[in-house]
Amino acid sequence: MNVSPLDLRQQRFRLAFRGFDRIEVAAFLAAVAEDYEHALLETDRLRQDLMRMEAVLAEHREHERNLQNTLMTAQRLSEGIKANAEAEARRIILEAEGRSDLLIEKTQSRLEDIQREIDGLKLKRRDVETSIESTIQTLRNTLEFVREQEAREREDKILFHRPRHAEAAGAHEAPESREARRLG
Repeated sequence: MNVSPLDLRQQRFRLAFRGFDRIEVAAFLAAVAEDYEHALLETDRLRQDLMRMEAVLAEHREHERNLQNTLMTAQRLSEGIKANAEAEARRIILEAEGRSDLLIEKTQSRLEDIQREIDGLKLKRRDVETSIESTIQTLRNTLEFVREQEAREREDKILFHRPRHAEAAGAHEAPESREARRLG
């Protein structure tokens, strides 16, 4: 039996003693009819989608065949290009190795020259440091000598300018007190 949603909505049952609640049965039939209608609509939509998908699938299969042919052609071309590239790469590598050997020799020679220059500069630096240290020591010695001379001159001036009455008073003092006052 093929039942439509309309059949479910219009179905009426006979009344019987102690039968089902009519409102409940009607509500249930309405819900079932609505669900059934949605299911039928969904089935129709899915059939249409299926037909569209089958058309798309056929189109994709045709594209796939074309792509496979293109891929085969591209693969043959790429193999030829790869072989040429490998030969060119070997040639370039051989040239680069020759140039790198020459460059390494030049660099090694330059490194040795620079190392000699560094060693010469280190010797000059040691000579300059020794010369500076010697000059500093000479200047220290000269400064000490000058300070000693100035200190002696001040002592001589102090003794030379001492007032006479201080000398007379100092004659009566103990020699230790005179010495302390002179230093102080």
